[in-house]
Amino acid sequence: MKLMDKNLGLVEVQKLEGHTDRVWNVAWNPAADGVLASCSADKTVRIWEQSSLTRSWTCKAVLEGTHTRTVKSLAWSPSGKLLATASFDGTTCVWENFATDSESVSVLQVHESEVKSVSWNASGSLLATCGRDKSVWIWEVLPENEFECAAVLTGHSEDVKMVLWHPTMDVLFSCSYDNTIKIWWSEDEYGDYNCVQTLGELNNGHSSTVWSISFNAAGDKMVTCSDDLTVKIWKTDISMMQTGEGYVPWTHVCTLSGFHDRTIYSVHWSRDGVIASGAGDDTIQLYVDSNSDSVCPSPFYL
Repeated sequence: MKLMDKNLGLVEVQKLEGHTDRVWNVAWNPAADGVLASCSADKTVRIWEQSSLTRSWTCKAVLEGTHTRTVKSLAWSPSGKLLATASFDGTTCVWENFATDSESVSVLQVHESEVKSVSWNASGSLLATCGRDKSVWIWEVLPENEFECAAVLTGHSEDVKMVLWHPTMDVLFSCSYDNTIKIWWSEDEYGDYNCVQTLGELNNGHSSTVWSISFNAAGDKMVTCSDDLTVKIWKTDISMMQTGEGYVPWTHVCTLSGFHDRTIYSVHWSRDGVIASGAGDDTIQLYVDSNSDSVCPSPFYL
């Protein structure tokens, strides 16, 4: 990459105010430029829109009245028409018609306690949720906003912090308080999902709670972050899986350490190849490949 040759930095464009308690998550609408959703401990979800004329942001809708506790996670469907939200009240809600109707069109209530994360697959045909009850649920999306349970995955031994579908294949990833990342795979469209790989400390994985997962644009690399104060890069050969040659394991590439001094809660790999990590030390670190031959990204500072 040549990004290291540029004078990169973050500049505040606008502060969006409206939530009355801690904001837990934000997500861009993948099908509409300038549309952002946020969720909060105030039990609400807000839809923000940027004006094409003034470039300023305003709140266009508040989704409320369904969740009764903190809304921890949210995810847009690939079409941008549905928004799924996960709450500490044990429910996952699916919303549409954001400008005219603030009622959810479907409520999934199966987890025994807090729902921590929600994720759509690339086609929008499957939805995954996870929770404090150590379980991962996969839902099939049916007509008329109906959802049917396709699988209940119980491989983790502790609270599951996040679920994330691979960006191009129906492979599901989950990370947990048990210090591991689990990878769930079905050999065919109608087969059962099974855990085909666990990334843990014995195979260069994290030594404490894994909080977040993200993929690069190609989907052949993954980044994870943890309570162990590290960011780790993983890789695989997705071309072999895409051609039907079976599952190909992920392998550790490198570990980035020494850049945060408190728990790293969030990590994201941008389409431009920049990795951002956010931590309890109140800092955001950015990392980018210094050249095409580099094994691991290098940090640059704000």
